[in-house]
Amino acid sequence: MGRWKPGAGDRLREAALSLYLERGFEQTTVADIAERAGVTARTFFRHFADKREVLFDASSALEEESLAALEGVPATAPALDAVAAVLDSVALMVGDDRESARKRQGVIMANAELRERELIKLTSLSAALADRLRQRGIGDIEAGLAAETSIAVFRVAFSRWVTATDDQDLRDIIRETLDRLRTLAAGG
Repeated sequence: MGRWKPGAGDRLREAALSLYLERGFEQTTVADIAERAGVTARTFFRHFADKREVLFDASSALEEESLAALEGVPATAPALDAVAAVLDSVALMVGDDRESARKRQGVIMANAELRERELIKLTSLSAALADRLRQRGIGDIEAGLAAETSIAVFRVAFSRWVTATDDQDLRDIIRETLDRLRTLAAGG
């Protein structure tokens, strides 16, 4: 078998991230990204709806994986244990390339529109989790709290992970963050 070659979507994602870091998000055009990736603008639009989606195109897959992870948890599990399983799944999806995650996060944090988009995507994930928890028989308030808590735990843990100087695994940081939340909620 031959060596794996990155597809156009991967090249576009890499080119976009590189350009966003060099020039800034606002100063980078779709044409710039396509040129850097060695494809046409038409090819860009086959992969992404706009230049923001280069940073957020995995959101629907993340939501699908999260809900699938939730389905794998016994229906009798407490809400926080259920979202802990979801967070493990998320860590496996996003925690494999810290350097790319750092770059992506840097681009997002430098642009208000992208920060807003990130929050919208996380809110959508929280709503989907809360709905699925309710379908599992968890009360409305508990489902909402568990879903929102999972997003808060992820955001805090992810921030710690992308800024860490050691090689601690995202999954471990998420678990530690969730444990600290449980201690905090218990009055510790």
